[in-house]
Amino acid sequence: MRIPVVSRLLSRKPRVAVIRLSGTIGGAGRGGGLNDAALAPVIERAFRRGKPLAVALVINSPGGSPVQSSLIAARIRRLADETDIPVHAFVEDVAASGGYWLACAADDIWADESSILGSIGVISAGFGFDQLIQRWGIERRVHTAGTSKSTLDPFRPQDPDDVARLHTILEPIHQAFKDHVRARRGTRLAPDRDLFTGEFWAGLESVRLGLADGIGHPVPRLKALYGDKIRFEVHGMRRPLLRRLGLSADLLMDAAEDRAAFQRFGTRG
Repeated sequence: MRIPVVSRLLSRKPRVAVIRLSGTIGGAGRGGGLNDAALAPVIERAFRRGKPLAVALVINSPGGSPVQSSLIAARIRRLADETDIPVHAFVEDVAASGGYWLACAADDIWADESSILGSIGVISAGFGFDQLIQRWGIERRVHTAGTSKSTLDPFRPQDPDDVARLHTILEPIHQAFKDHVRARRGTRLAPDRDLFTGEFWAGLESVRLGLADGIGHPVPRLKALYGDKIRFEVHGMRRPLLRRLGLSADLLMDAAEDRAAFQRFGTRG
């Protein structure tokens, strides 16, 4: 006997849409990181396909671009408000810096006891090679139209004016990050601790400080909230065929960058 379409729809199990956000956050680049352009259709499908009971963000990211972090988080919040669907974040190994920016897009944040959360700060790093080229008798010749065009040139001695100019960029970005965390976490944040120094903490301490709401893993936590009969529909970015087969040179570069970013927060049992 053929079951009518309406009956089949009514008999479907309630769903929770799961969005995996894993890796460093950056522009489109070589296609290996998380960015708003690539994630836009993924996030749209998660919220718009059918009517899920909730959207779960499974996050494992050491951060990256503050702009892309802001764009992705804003997209999640906009769709959550438009569809009136609750959002829950679950931290795997790391939700640090931009990764924590993404976690704050959720209505609540859950972590493992050994997860790393925080690093609410902004960093700009590089190298200085001026003494190296002097040692080898190499002369640096730079000609610019515009007095600031060679700002922070790694082959010239560090200029205090350049450093001061850089801080005029870093400070507003840091302030935007702090404003986002305060707006999303509100009074849950510990009032007696400066959480915006760039420091990061393990899961249990993160809960105590209000950076997370509790210790919990996606399946048991979501079943506790929505019942044992829910099914999970996982959404993620599609990778090109060569990347899936491990045949892309870009894959090696992305893997090296990811490893370096994660190692800053990495612990091993």
